[in-house]
Amino acid sequence: MALNKKQRRERIKLKIRKTINGTATTPRLTVFRSNSGIFAQLIDDLAGKTIVAAGSDDKTIKGTKVNKVDQAKLVGKLIAEKATAAGISAVAFDRNGYLYHGRIKSLAEGAREAGLKF
Repeated sequence: MALNKKQRRERIKLKIRKTINGTATTPRLTVFRSNSGIFAQLIDDLAGKTIVAAGSDDKTIKGTKVNKVDQAKLVGKLIAEKATAAGISAVAFDRNGYLYHGRIKSLAEGAREAGLKF
């Protein structure tokens, strides 16, 4: 029986999470993509805490009139700025089962441009 889209994403997500772990020095940068927005978090898996979070619902991004790909790039830059303010320079990127193109790729490029290393 064929998998539907959600089941396929969950299977990929579990494979990714087997290899990627976030620590206090190199947290996991995880991405969630909805139909209307995109959200990113830096997570310390050892402590089980979210260190920094940013999303397209942030005040600085919500007022801008841009398409979703450009919006994702702004979220990437915002999460990188918040991470550097928290003293984090390197992360492990978790695409959360999504394919690495479009909004996910744009968010990653925005975070790299703003100074995060992964």
